Amino acid sequence: MKGIHKEGFKIIRNTVIILLALNAGVYFITSCVYVTAGLALASILFLLFVLRFFRIPNRQLGNDPGVLYAPADGTIVVVEKTNEPEYFKDERIQVSIFMSVWNVHINWFPFNGVVDYFKHHQGLYLIASKPKSSTENERTSVVLKNEKATVLFRQIAGYVARRIICYAKEGTAVSQGNQMGFIKFGSRVDIFLPVGTELNVKVGDKVTGMKTIIAKL
Repeated sequence: MKGIHKEGFKIIRNTVIILLALNAGVYFITSCVYVTAGLALASILFLLFVLRFFRIPNRQLGNDPGVLYAPADGTIVVVEKTNEPEYFKDERIQVSIFMSVWNVHINWFPFNGVVDYFKHHQGLYLIASKPKSSTENERTSVVLKNEKATVLFRQIAGYVARRIICYAKEGTAVSQGNQMGFIKFGSRVDIFLPVGTELNVKVGDKVTGMKTIIAKL
């Protein structure tokens, strides 16, 4: 672990304050060593979980302009042809990565290009692994374009994840491995590729952000 992501600073600070207040309150109310010790241990474990969630992984990011790396850690839950109605308005190959609370939750730009489109959509908070979450949940849509490919990435909030952070700005050039954003506490990233794209993953595969190759451009 290289450190703690900036998106976690406020949550970690608030968690520490709440846990300290809770432990102090229980100590003064009960004065029971076993209760206070048990709560203290549970509080430490919970804080470690929160710290782990916002970790920045210590990994060497991939560097190959000819491929599209996984933009997030997680499990491939969808590989199928589908109609993409928001930007392309035609048939695309959809590859979806489900991120559990145990995964790193940083999202990366997986190839070099220019942000051609960005939009944030308000929506529901269905379980992110369900197909309807792609069009009904709160989400952001980011289209990255270069001379080889135009690809849409969709960050999707889930039942637990209620906050999507996206750093993409239309017209901005980005490099492979730049951070695209962060999704807090479990969610999903959809990728929409041109039909005929040579894929390197299948449903059920575990992928690592900026390490696993999803497709050749």
